Amino acid sequence: MMTLKIITPLGCVVEAEVEKVFLPGGAGAFEVLKGHAPLVSTLLPGAVKYGTGDSLQEYPVSGGFVKVENNVIVVCTEK
Repeated sequence: MMTLKIITPLGCVVEAEVEKVFLPGGAGAFEVLKGHAPLVSTLLPGAVKYGTGDSLQEYPVSGGFVKVENNVIVVCTEK
């Protein structure tokens, strides 16, 4: 499992244990799975999709950036 945190100016709005995360990256959409290499990427407006198995939830983002390191995914966005 991985930890996903979505942070806005209002604070941490999502903190969840997930198996997969789909992100609207600045260079194209991409998926993060357990053991992913460390990275930092910009995000375009869209939705972060996350969950376990076939159960996915969505959180709309207005852009921002994401940091992936040691199975922790931190998304920073204005919305």
